[in-house]
Amino acid sequence: MLDKPAAKLQGLDKITARTSTFTLAVGETRTFGSLRITLRACRENPPVETPESAAFLEVVEVKPGEQEEAAFSGWMFASSPALSAMEHPIYDVWVLSCGSP
Repeated sequence: MLDKPAAKLQGLDKITARTSTFTLAVGETRTFGSLRITLRACRENPPVETPESAAFLEVVEVKPGEQEEAAFSGWMFASSPALSAMEHPIYDVWVLSCGSP
């Protein structure tokens, strides 16, 4: 797999049913609702192979007045979002692709 400098992610707020699409550079952190999402790596297959993008994400939930709580840490795969999904009652986050910021 080839290292890429950024990932395109999509988030869903299950309460309002609103989706947001955003791009994160490797090492960048973005807030989505009460989640703080950090992209550690993004890789995709070369063009001659089956298309696949994978991102290593660290997701922390920040609630006012409470200790931060890890919500997810690991690889997410664009072709198989359920394979390594983030379990959260309010938010879903998944990888769409890797590319440039």
